[in-house]
Amino acid sequence: MKTFCGRANPTTGALDWVEESEEYDYHQEIARSCYADMLHDHDRNEKYYQGIRAAVARVKARGEKVIVLDIGTGTGLLSMMAVTAGADFCYAVEVFKPMAEAAKCIVKKNGFSEKIQIINKHSTDVTVGPDGDMQTKANVLITELFDTELIGEGALPSYEHAHLNLVQAGCEAVPHRATVYAQLVESELLWSWAQLQSVEVEGARMVPPPDVGRCAGAHSVCDIQLSQVSPRSFTPLGPLCTMFSVDFSKPVSSALQSHSSKFAAQSDGRAQVVLSWWDLDMDPSGSIVCTMAPSWTYPEPKRAPWRDHWMQSVYFLPAEIRVTEGDELSLTVCHDDYSLWYSLQSDSQQETQTQTEAPPSRPCCTCQAHLVWTRPRFGELNDRRRTASYVSALRSVLKEDSVCLGVSDGSLLPMFAHMLGAKKVYGLENSRMSKQVIEQVLEANSLKGGVQLLEIRPEQLTSNDLGGKQISVLMGEPFFSTSLLPWHSLSFWYCRTALAGLLRPNATILPCSATLHVMAVEFQDLWRIRAPCGTCEGFDVTPMDEMVQRSLDFHESREAEPHPLWEYPCRALTRSTAAMTFDFTQCVPQEPITSQGSLPLIRIGRCHGVVLWMEYHLTDDITVSAGLIGPISEQGECEWSRHRKQGVYFLRSPWESSGDGRASVAYSFTFEPGSGDIKMDFNVESQ
Repeated sequence: MKTFCGRANPTTGALDWVEESEEYDYHQEIARSCYADMLHDHDRNEKYYQGIRAAVARVKARGEKVIVLDIGTGTGLLSMMAVTAGADFCYAVEVFKPMAEAAKCIVKKNGFSEKIQIINKHSTDVTVGPDGDMQTKANVLITELFDTELIGEGALPSYEHAHLNLVQAGCEAVPHRATVYAQLVESELLWSWAQLQSVEVEGARMVPPPDVGRCAGAHSVCDIQLSQVSPRSFTPLGPLCTMFSVDFSKPVSSALQSHSSKFAAQSDGRAQVVLSWWDLDMDPSGSIVCTMAPSWTYPEPKRAPWRDHWMQSVYFLPAEIRVTEGDELSLTVCHDDYSLWYSLQSDSQQETQTQTEAPPSRPCCTCQAHLVWTRPRFGELNDRRRTASYVSALRSVLKEDSVCLGVSDGSLLPMFAHMLGAKKVYGLENSRMSKQVIEQVLEANSLKGGVQLLEIRPEQLTSNDLGGKQISVLMGEPFFSTSLLPWHSLSFWYCRTALAGLLRPNATILPCSATLHVMAVEFQDLWRIRAPCGTCEGFDVTPMDEMVQRSLDFHESREAEPHPLWEYPCRALTRSTAAMTFDFTQCVPQEPITSQGSLPLIRIGRCHGVVLWMEYHLTDDITVSAGLIGPISEQGECEWSRHRKQGVYFLRSPWESSGDGRASVAYSFTFEPGSGDIKMDFNVESQ
């Protein structure tokens, strides 16, 4: 069977589909999943074990044999918990074959093979009977089918099928119940991720297209570490509402449903955003609770459990609604079998609706902007400080006779250049949809005559496309929608090289250069996702054999991976260092660029790895960072850009830094012009 994997190609800015061999190592796919995070989630493991023990005890108290069905077993941990708690037999279902094979090894290593049967199927394909996968229906149903949105992994259809076909009536379920909560808020920060805002340029105002402002936006959930969004960044307009609950011990429906919560507005404001999370009651009495609530809801925030496999959800209302303190409001949540969406009505609107009216339909993007721009990209386009830097840089290089060409995906720079007085402005767009979105912006601002968009690759551009003109200012943010790691934006450099024959001899390149910055850090929590899993927190088994340990030991790949570090606090243990410089005023070189150096560990702490980011030098004195913003505090605390992901390279094992500078992290980089990628290696050296 052929396997294809999508990989960003920095030399073209495109996403290439690469065929892997039949021996493709799925271990790295498992490594990038959340298994290590879950196994290190002490709170989750402890609550599941408590709930499982209680459920097994209740069945035994009725004098019945305990037959368990574990749907989505993963490593087999919950099945092993059940057998340890006294279950007589457990059917463990796992659809992903490499993980099912891993679970078999784990179960065998821990001595549970006789009581746990791994079934490599989707649960809806499992059969019961003498010739079936299960000999008899289960009386205990254990699942971990949940995502940040609760139902996004298909929990409802799986439960629906299980109750109809795989478990006994009145079975015990762990978890027993899930409850979804929501709070209506106003937040300039969060709303900037959903709608394009107006911007001032040289006294003129660039406004968003009407269709974009009226659009309900993307239907997909925005899942983030809400604990890292300060309560100062939003204003609650209503109380925390209990929206709905699902009892997993009874038949479950995956049909479209809606639930409403009524309340009085707590203050004046603009209703924009709904913050949402859920709890799991592991037992019928609700005495064993696993909550996804953000840390700022806790009396002691530092005691809140951290997890990355389950976070919190942000939903954007289809339109901003002004509310006044005391207004009677109704917040409605709808869900189908895989997703949730919210709407808001005033009391008067509720009265005019009849009971036969259908619930609000799921939001759907009609303007295309929400399909072209991700939520971080919306935030980037709406960042006034960042925009001011680009406008200032353009103002310093533009002349009355400037012929400008913008090379970035879905960028507003061509508009800024025209508003600043450039004679002629062109913009290259890789995709038809992105071009159409920018055309909407141009039309809304009466700029279609001043900016010409070209849907063409840089290497295909000719002088005829530019009306015989030569480019005097080549500009880019740079931003490319296919970029994953920070240096993938070096696609701009390849574009500049392809366009070399169309540039004036003294053409300005903006940005003129970029630097790759590195810094060794101690993570507050992110280290857990790549930490070795020899044992499992909260349960005394060894879930990892050598194969699975290799699966979860991502460090073996010796690669960096992208993470939005504003969601994952870390402390700097070294200074920030510019490790490599890329000169955009020159073409991409033929030979590799290498760089070596070291980062002295100047703060006490546990060094988990190295973070990497790009900084773009628009001019000699204007720089925009896609990583660290602002100075590092004396304690090493950092503030990170919310708009781009940074690179994280985890060390094979953490290093205890004494902070005296005697130990350092040595680095080695090689930029390969042929692939546009950067090979890297890091080692801790001690004097």
